Amino acid sequence: MFDRRLIQSFDWVLLILLFLIATASVINLYSATCHVRNINSTRIIHRQIYWFLIGLTVFFAMTTFNYYVLERFAYPAYYVLVFLLILVLFIGSVKSGSRRWIEIGSFSFEPSELAKLSVVILLAKFFSDQHHTGQRKYRIRDLWQPALIVAIPAFLILKQPDLGTAVIVIFVSFSMMLFAGIYIKSLLIMVGSGLAAAPIIWFHLKPYQQTRILTFLNPEADIQGAGYHIHQSKIAIGSGLMWGKGFLKGTQTRLHFLPEQHTDFAFSVLAEEWGFAGSLTLLALYLALILWGLKIASESKDPFGSFLAVGISALIFWQAVINIGMVTGLFPVVGIPLVLFSYGGSSIVSTMIAMGLLMNISMRRFMFQ
Repeated sequence: MFDRRLIQSFDWVLLILLFLIATASVINLYSATCHVRNINSTRIIHRQIYWFLIGLTVFFAMTTFNYYVLERFAYPAYYVLVFLLILVLFIGSVKSGSRRWIEIGSFSFEPSELAKLSVVILLAKFFSDQHHTGQRKYRIRDLWQPALIVAIPAFLILKQPDLGTAVIVIFVSFSMMLFAGIYIKSLLIMVGSGLAAAPIIWFHLKPYQQTRILTFLNPEADIQGAGYHIHQSKIAIGSGLMWGKGFLKGTQTRLHFLPEQHTDFAFSVLAEEWGFAGSLTLLALYLALILWGLKIASESKDPFGSFLAVGISALIFWQAVINIGMVTGLFPVVGIPLVLFSYGGSSIVSTMIAMGLLMNISMRRFMFQ
């Protein structure tokens, strides 16, 4: 029998926040592609709306079952995604120098997008199980299992190569570990080990990845080459001033100076046309979405639901922070799209699946009172 409390507990705030960000995405995407050479604006807009509609469908589909059953499928789903990450290294299609996509007819998707969510679900199960056994604080030796859970997909994603997504997987996982509780001494050792491993990681990066980091440290060294993207992005953002140049009036976009303006640098288009006021509005929407996710986590009486909600909130947080930091010159360019805002089907659908699970947790919080 259908429980009426599910309807009464429907989280309208979460849905409204998603709708506002999606609307801003479509409007900004129209401006980023309209009358821009070599870009089919109509096709891109239609595909973005299409992906959002699919995303909305899976969003509601994720609310139709008790999220607690995900615990039973956490390991099988993880193994399937690891297999797909291995498979994509052999049969994946290459775009922009990376082998990330599996194509089935006219349909293509990135396994790495779903892998991020799979890692979050499995870590939520692990820490929930440990919580039930009375584990509240962790030392390094207690974290070898979650470290392995994270390391395998992160390594496979890095091999594509996709440094940005690998970093997201690591940062989100580390956020969940912090929420689970780590002794200060163990935390300092982990951070120190990460810094000590930096030279080793550096020599395993691709030459173009090393160039991006060097460009971040000295952006003026090669403005016409490696530093071109970030230089033009900062010009676009700075020229927006307080109120922006106006819709469809961004010169960096219209005159084809801003590269990847509908994907990785979509925020730069927004900042140029809507200024500091428009940028702050979008940031406020993301902040509200993240804080609302943490509120859902705090209200969940079920440890698995709490850890899952924290992981999903961290997923939104780190993707937004890294992209905006990237386009403003605060972080190296690592190819991370702005979540729910940049053009891209796999990212939208996987994020809407995560948002549907967040809604699921919110709607069923009364079941564990």
